[in-house]
Amino acid sequence: MLVLSDARDGLRAVDWADYETRMHTLLRRQYRQDAVRVTDAARVSPASRGLQAYFEGEVDAIDRLPVASGGTDFQRQVWRALRDIAAGDTVSYGTLAVRIGRARAVRAVGLANGANPVGIVVPCHRVVGADGSLTGYGGGLHRKRWLLAHEGRWRAARDSLSAQAA
Repeated sequence: MLVLSDARDGLRAVDWADYETRMHTLLRRQYRQDAVRVTDAARVSPASRGLQAYFEGEVDAIDRLPVASGGTDFQRQVWRALRDIAAGDTVSYGTLAVRIGRARAVRAVGLANGANPVGIVVPCHRVVGADGSLTGYGGGLHRKRWLLAHEGRWRAARDSLSAQAA
């Protein structure tokens, strides 16, 4: 996994190691002429720790990570709305378009979703087709399927504990 944070620990990009070229392409698109220099960190970032916790089963650990993104105003609006989708839930592109007040912008929402440089933390994997089917994911559908199953197991365990406590 590749995790890119800025000097203030704002998360700029998350991608799979075998998609490094894609990550750099998205960064160039987001920041255009503003130089992005990638260097190895001297320390483990809060984002890396949060993602580690996510993969170890604490899926809500990513909810607290600060994200700093480029992109257009519309893209940032879509990306903010993605963070409002609870772990274990999915929504369609159409529903997401309605949630941001742009019901007719379903395709644009899909494009913004695909341009998201901060996968997992800005959970574009939680968006599905209108019929509930898994649709494209920059890291591959096998990863999207795994992420949704991972979050579903966490949610089921959390709900079970809540029911036992009640």
